Amino acid sequence: MGSVKEYFTSLGTGIASLLKGMSVTGKEFVTPKITERYPEDRDTFKWPERFRAQLKFIYDAEGNHKCIACGTCERNCPNGTITIETKMVDTLTGKKKKLDKYFYDLGSCTFCQLCVTSCPTSAIEFDNDFEQAVFTRSKLVKQLNYLPEKEEPAPTPEQIAAAEAERQAKIAAAKAKAAALKAAKEGAAGAAPATDSGKNATVPVEPKEDKANA
Repeated sequence: MGSVKEYFTSLGTGIASLLKGMSVTGKEFVTPKITERYPEDRDTFKWPERFRAQLKFIYDAEGNHKCIACGTCERNCPNGTITIETKMVDTLTGKKKKLDKYFYDLGSCTFCQLCVTSCPTSAIEFDNDFEQAVFTRSKLVKQLNYLPEKEEPAPTPEQIAAAEAERQAKIAAAKAKAAALKAAKEGAAGAAPATDSGKNATVPVEPKEDKANA
């Protein structure tokens, strides 16, 4: 008797589950259809702005970027996706570190955006161009500064003269400071012996009268 009851109970449960599934399927027959016609509509389709596809440099209209080669993004990357190569250039104020090559490995990027949020000059960002399929992994390593790096502008004669005048002024100020310190030390050394001689001077004492001769 118990087995018959269990049979009909499981049968009723199965029929109820079937009807529930058929109701969900039946709704799809009357639901409006939305078909993505990719890639035919790639020119008109609007991709989500917050979607992170790949890292890129931000160039202005004149082909300049804001990267100062500080290496903050490279240090903050959790898996070494970014590699920065720098070079030293001569300027009026001395040596200056300048960006040479900026490599980005899309194949190992986790799209965490730590590099973007930590950049002090907002020189990089993620775009939503997701079509990055290639046949070899080596092509996933990209140089983000694809435009030629601009050389430091040559200084004008006025700038050279101003820099030389500033340098000479700093040298003169340093010499004057050193001379003042030397004079102060010599004055302190000259005053020290006079003070010591004053401390060691003997005070004359009047002789006491002999009581026997009094």
